[in-house]
Amino acid sequence: MLGGGIAAWFFLRDSADWQIAILISLTIALGCAAAGRHGRAARSIGVAALTVAVGIGLIWWRSDRVTHAVLLRPTIATFVARVERIEPLPARELVRLRLAPLAVVPRDDGRDRPLPALPRHLRINLATADVPVGLASGAVLRLSARLMPPPEPAVPGAYDYARTAWFDGIGATGRGFAPVTVVEPGRPWILPGLRARLSDHIQTQAGGGGAGGIAAALATGDQGSIPLEDTEAMRRSGLAHLLSVSGLHITAAVAATMILVTRLLALSPWLALRWRLPLVAGAAGALVAIGYTMLTGAEVPTIRSCVAALCVLLALALGREALTLRLVAAGALVVLVLYPESLAGPSFQLSFAAVVSIIAWNDHPGIRALVAPREEPRRTRVARSVGSLLMTGLVVEAALLPISLYHFQKAGVHGAVANICAIPLTTFVVMPLEAAALLFDTMGLGAPFWWATRLSLDLLLWIARTTAAIPGSVAPLPAMPDGAYAAMAIGGLWIALWRTRWRRLGIVPFVIGAGWAISTPAPDLLVTGDGRHVAIRTQGGEVALLRDRTGDYTADILAQGGGVTGLPVLWSDQRDARCSRDLCMAVRTVGGRRWTVLGTRSAYTVPLEDLVRACAAADIVISDRWLPRRCSPRWLRLDRTTFRRTGGVAITFPPSTVWPTIAARASPAVLTVRHPEDSHPWIAPLVMERETRVRRHRSRRAHPEKHQS
Repeated sequence: MLGGGIAAWFFLRDSADWQIAILISLTIALGCAAAGRHGRAARSIGVAALTVAVGIGLIWWRSDRVTHAVLLRPTIATFVARVERIEPLPARELVRLRLAPLAVVPRDDGRDRPLPALPRHLRINLATADVPVGLASGAVLRLSARLMPPPEPAVPGAYDYARTAWFDGIGATGRGFAPVTVVEPGRPWILPGLRARLSDHIQTQAGGGGAGGIAAALATGDQGSIPLEDTEAMRRSGLAHLLSVSGLHITAAVAATMILVTRLLALSPWLALRWRLPLVAGAAGALVAIGYTMLTGAEVPTIRSCVAALCVLLALALGREALTLRLVAAGALVVLVLYPESLAGPSFQLSFAAVVSIIAWNDHPGIRALVAPREEPRRTRVARSVGSLLMTGLVVEAALLPISLYHFQKAGVHGAVANICAIPLTTFVVMPLEAAALLFDTMGLGAPFWWATRLSLDLLLWIARTTAAIPGSVAPLPAMPDGAYAAMAIGGLWIALWRTRWRRLGIVPFVIGAGWAISTPAPDLLVTGDGRHVAIRTQGGEVALLRDRTGDYTADILAQGGGVTGLPVLWSDQRDARCSRDLCMAVRTVGGRRWTVLGTRSAYTVPLEDLVRACAAADIVISDRWLPRRCSPRWLRLDRTTFRRTGGVAITFPPSTVWPTIAARASPAVLTVRHPEDSHPWIAPLVMERETRVRRHRSRRAHPEKHQS
């Protein structure tokens, strides 16, 4: 219910709705307290309502607590800043920096211009060739960069980095360019510098490439060295979770530490008889978990896994059963109190959904009886164990599938089989070999272990590539409605949390949500928030791009939004499209009705009369610049003025129905990234910019003498 309150805050759009939701929850809680003083159901409902109110207030307080300035418009600035974090991305030939600006430097061109005010924290990408010698955490740099506000979703359903940047304190992102000068050296001996040196050492010893990048990711969480094709193969095969330091890595490190400490201390009879060795080993495991979390950068997924591991160790120390849903709830409660915004991210949802599904499945009486130890031949026992692992993997994949489809519009369908091979390989072969290699490197004897580590990592990559190459390995789906996802989440939680026959009722909302998601048609038209990039669905189900030159990142976003996995095609190559250098007109027939779409594809001015005639012949006109008033399409005009209000747009044309009259009169469904009533803090700077321009325009009209210059 705490998570439900946090989710309600993200779903509701302004402070009035948040206040009403809190008052309704408190009213229900007080009513239950007054009416059901001795009733268990009334107490439960009252506590649930009170917890929802606490969740809304918690995330509201958190969003206000991290309030910071956000850049309103793109700018180029020269400034001095302190390096807070360094993230090498060798596979992309970039280095990503988190900077804290100290001062803005005036330009040397002699022109008197106002200096831009910069946010407190920036995220800057530097080309590897522009990285200065001596770059380290804590260093002070002087550089120039082209800065932009944190980007909002390009199209409805895409990743919202503006929200993530708000809670991370990032006020602008951009690309730095040479010259970059180190004004003050950093402190390479601190933990980030140690992590960078360890990552470089592992990549050198493991041979570089995909194997070296994965070896570094397993030890330090640095994924920037993994080639893009290997990263995509791991993602398509459902093995991408192995690359981020999370529960699997923390568990392996803690378990190895406890086994090693217990065996070493047990060599002394005096210690074995006088000390509780499991408690000592548990304390050592807790220290390793905390140290490993700090070494890998203390990201939210790692912190969440560390908290869960500490809860398990505490339960073992108290003599309680470790793996229970109460333990999962305690870990989730700690994470949500510390980082309530993590609930909206896929990492939190994927990890906790996996753990909850594993525990709930194996806690079922029938499954518990099936996997219980018994007297039987070794072959039968091994077959039953493998079958149990396979069923658990299938359950986990079923639990994670809706989450992956909602956040990424695609999910690996063969991940259960791949994980059955890859997880034991990573846990019992790769990580112990890598740990032994690092240990023996202190004595100069790690070469044999690195050779074995490379072989095991090559086998892991072979599993990923083979699985990803299977036809139909990825299931695409268009952007899922929020209501469908909420119904499936509620149904899944109901099935997992109830322990009686009441759990079967959860099938109803889950099936409703799944049917709703599957029946939601893919959008026929996608337009990015700047109006430059347009994708239209062809009659063959492909996604066609308006501009011949579209970046890979934008093309991938438009393909995902359209629910396809292949590469997009071009408007100009379609038979039902007519394109010139400046304009492109396409025809899409849906439900027996022809829709004509006109888009501008260059920055050159089109003769006014030609543009007006083309607009009159089109149903929808799309342009990244201002269109003249005489441009009047039959249904919708999207230009720069419109995009400032809506952001990215997704349009779905009405399909054919049983009644042709209804199909002819039905209007297309339009989804937008921005909503006029949305007042979440990461949206507010965009609203403030519009209001500032409106006030400036009104002032110019009322007092023209003040603005003549």
